[in-house]
Amino acid sequence: MAANDRAAAPGKSGGSAGSDGLMRASLSAVAPGTSLRDGLERVLRGNTGGLIVLGSDKTVEAMCTGGFVLDVEFTATRLRELCKLDGGIVLSSDLSKILRAGVQFVPDATIPTEETGTRHRTADRVSKQVGFPVVSVSQSMRLIALYVDGQRRVLEDSAAILSRANQALATLERYKLRLDEVAGTLSALEIEDLVTVRDVSAVAQRLEMVRRIATEIAEYVVELGTDGRLLALQLDELIAGVEPERSLVVRDYVPEPTAKRSRTVDEALAELDALTHAELLELPTVARALGYTGSPETLDSAVSPRGFRLLAKVPRLPGAIIDRLVEHFGGLQKLLAASVDDLQTVDGVGEARARSVREGLSRLAESSILERYV
Repeated sequence: MAANDRAAAPGKSGGSAGSDGLMRASLSAVAPGTSLRDGLERVLRGNTGGLIVLGSDKTVEAMCTGGFVLDVEFTATRLRELCKLDGGIVLSSDLSKILRAGVQFVPDATIPTEETGTRHRTADRVSKQVGFPVVSVSQSMRLIALYVDGQRRVLEDSAAILSRANQALATLERYKLRLDEVAGTLSALEIEDLVTVRDVSAVAQRLEMVRRIATEIAEYVVELGTDGRLLALQLDELIAGVEPERSLVVRDYVPEPTAKRSRTVDEALAELDALTHAELLELPTVARALGYTGSPETLDSAVSPRGFRLLAKVPRLPGAIIDRLVEHFGGLQKLLAASVDDLQTVDGVGEARARSVREGLSRLAESSILERYV
């Protein structure tokens, strides 16, 4: 088995986040281009079924009856031939060996399942009981199903996945274009000190939308395996800088803590992440996630950035220096008005760096205003 196949081998689930991570690892292990996917497709083309547990421990061994103990290197052709025995197969946890073949799995019959076929019901129950992913190849339905911690995913042909992925990519391109527009407008408004909560919420909304579409496409990339390399390159290019920008916007505008409400940057980011798709379409809801009241009056109220976002656009300016500059001056407008001598009073900012910051902010101010009004 190839080294990249072993690196993608799934483990056991552990909670909601662990379950999602296990699903991604499992999809990667059975993606096109892997030896395991090659073997599964051989089984499907051979018009036979299969039930394969992707991992082994004492719980799995206790569930197996009959069959043969093999402990041989995994190959696609061996998997195909062993599935002819019409019994279950157990792979090692790193998917490099076939440990057992022709076995009957006897899971706990009290484990609930909505599956109807004998093979699929067994696969679902085994997956839930042992915590390892289980693959079921259906002879009659001509499909490969992956069971992971109560989730069922049917493995599709690459062409079908690529079709949906390209549609999602086209949507991402449109949303990214709109994000660039509203982000450029926000930069110009920041220079002129005319930002409102509505402007900030609109940018946060678009950033979150782009991020979610990108996450969906990333799932397609995992499913496509080697067939998704070009898609991955396009995705990386489109979303470059989106995640840092999201954090910088929140750092710039999360309200100062008061007696009535207090929200940290991490809490605001978590609130945005927790919004449903319907809630994300409402600017008042996005404003509340950021820490504002979300009322119509609040949306039109003025706010001023701290300066993290624009300072991050100045070339070769370390994050530690950005933090010190913001802490020292307290806001973007004071930073824009600061002279080279003023900037040098900040610890770690010498004359050369002070001039770089001064010139960088001046260029950003000029370009932002030109883009808005020209």
